Amino acid sequence: MTDPRVRFERRPDIERPAFVVAIRGWNDGGEAASLAAGYLKDQWGATRIATLDPEDFIDFQVSRPTVRLEDGVTRVIDWPACEFQWAAPGGRHVVFFTSVEPNMRWKTFSSAVIDVATELGADMLVTLGAFLTNVPHSRPVPLVGSARTADEARSLGLSPSQYEGPTGIVGVLHDAAVRAGLPSASVWAAVPHYLPATSNPKAALAMVERMTAILGTEVDTESLERATSEWEEGVARLVEESDELRDYVRQLEEAVDEGQTELQTGDLPSGDSIAAELERYLRDRELPGDEHPA
Repeated sequence: MTDPRVRFERRPDIERPAFVVAIRGWNDGGEAASLAAGYLKDQWGATRIATLDPEDFIDFQVSRPTVRLEDGVTRVIDWPACEFQWAAPGGRHVVFFTSVEPNMRWKTFSSAVIDVATELGADMLVTLGAFLTNVPHSRPVPLVGSARTADEARSLGLSPSQYEGPTGIVGVLHDAAVRAGLPSASVWAAVPHYLPATSNPKAALAMVERMTAILGTEVDTESLERATSEWEEGVARLVEESDELRDYVRQLEEAVDEGQTELQTGDLPSGDSIAAELERYLRDRELPGDEHPA
């Protein structure tokens, strides 16, 4: 039975869809997962079919609603959205669920989402995530993940994840799908932890390409490829203007090229201190009048 907090706006004729989930927040380093899902939705012309009322799940002092003017007069409140959207690229039906990470009642939230997937007859769940780690921006984006078996993960082109530790709502949703008997896979992109907390189109592109392979679909990636090239050029300029950052990135590159799984950095500064230096560097570059309100 579908949770009463789920409200369907329309019920198109959906046949055995893939159910794709991306959650903004802790699970979304470099905003790669939400950017990838948003790109696919835009390119495939996804339309909203249902919403999940955020009232019982989201702390609005953390994820605040916004106010806007409609027709220059009426003030309208936009609440954090928990949306189900549907697309059918090349005849392959796909339902997307996107949201901010809930602050409470994770079990109830996960059950509500998985119940919708079950009601729509989904044949698989794919959760998207991205994590910050010691990878260089200048090398291909590592993708890791999990499926029902290690062999299945490899068949999807994913390096099996060996992670153990704290998890986010994406991990809880993946577990809920397994318990409900819904075949599921998770795709995670590794993004550089030394860069400022801005969108990472390169990681998003890697996830989009892997998702289309998993779903057996196609999508035009030209605009995302262009954004990736511009992003790489901008990061390269920043790196070259900091001796410490340049040395750190070079060590990361050498570790990747030599197939090392962990960096032996010796006396090199930590990635956190590098990130702090880069943040200071970016602030120093701001001109008078560039300040933004908090």
